[in-house]
Amino acid sequence: MNRPIRQNVTVQKNTPIIGLTTYGYQEKKTISDHYEHHYVLPKEYVDSVMRAGGIPILIPPNGTDWQNLWPLLDGIIVTGGTDISPQNYGSETQHPEIQADAFERDMAEIELIQYAVKSKDKPVLCICRGMQVLNVALGGTMHAHIPEIRETDIHRNSQGLWTLHDCYVNAGSLLAELMGTERVNTYSGHHQAIRSIAGSLQVAATAPDGIIEALTSIDHPWLVGVQWHPEKSADADPTQQRLFDKLVKAAEKPVL
Repeated sequence: MNRPIRQNVTVQKNTPIIGLTTYGYQEKKTISDHYEHHYVLPKEYVDSVMRAGGIPILIPPNGTDWQNLWPLLDGIIVTGGTDISPQNYGSETQHPEIQADAFERDMAEIELIQYAVKSKDKPVLCICRGMQVLNVALGGTMHAHIPEIRETDIHRNSQGLWTLHDCYVNAGSLLAELMGTERVNTYSGHHQAIRSIAGSLQVAATAPDGIIEALTSIDHPWLVGVQWHPEKSADADPTQQRLFDKLVKAAEKPVL
């Protein structure tokens, strides 16, 4: 029997379980009178998975927790957050604009992505920071700060927060197939960008200023990275919700 868990969402017998990485315990300050550190994740990620019909499970970046959960998971979402440390790609570590305070998370997510690419048994969606970790984990590098490489920064507003901009999706790419379009208008809030692309990845979308906005894998059948935040508009934009819908669909267990 189906068990209702939220309006318009039910859990079926073979509902895919989707693991979502959380922020590192020092990465986000959460108001509490009792605890200083928390593993947290914005509600929009969870809602997007549930709308798609999946069961979300949060994976704290605490050493090898992801390895212990791996057999239970049918799909993975590597979520957004703070900057990945430049030491992971051999770059300058003292840049004043870099906020890299999630070393434990860096290590856990790099290992998770490398294992996912090797195993090829689960669909993986990497969002914003997640796409940057994907690129670094497979050998790519990053630009430290977009305003140093572009005269106008269209990827954040004047306060360094959310903005909307177009992205052009490569025709015939997996990403275009998943979203059902070759142009989207997406929420963005990043100050870093892909510099050199890992050899096993290919560009799937770009911004009007040429910044790389999406990557797909040459070696994995369902591994997608997007530099924007689809969870922010997925409740109103079908092109963004489809990323979660198709992830959950690809993660479905065979009905026995």
